[in-house]
Amino acid sequence: MDAIPQETAAQFSKSWIATQDFFAALIDQPGFDNLIPLYIFIQQFKRAGEDKHFRSGIFMQDLIISRSIESILRQDQKFIRIKARDSSFVVTLRDNKKMLKEYTIKDLKDERFTELLQLLKDTLID
Repeated sequence: MDAIPQETAAQFSKSWIATQDFFAALIDQPGFDNLIPLYIFIQQFKRAGEDKHFRSGIFMQDLIISRSIESILRQDQKFIRIKARDSSFVVTLRDNKKMLKEYTIKDLKDERFTELLQLLKDTLID
């Protein structure tokens, strides 16, 4: 496990609170039922303490997970993007220039997604 400065872990945790609030507001609206599994994932991720290792963000209705100290990603920073569909998710590991890996999965417990998270976790915080 990487040693994360307490201030950075606190910033990361705050980003997950804001992201959870965003998705909570969306799923209260008609037509956003496909986002409920993302909301549940966020809650579970936080309970597991992973919110202290990653920054979360939002792009439109997609969940973004990174190791960026800043909320705006640089061109060279890797991130995971999770797009919820009606009965699946498209998970992508990329930097802003290119897609590195992409999978369509049925649920967020899929080992391919877990591997992407570990790949990202092995990336230095910057």
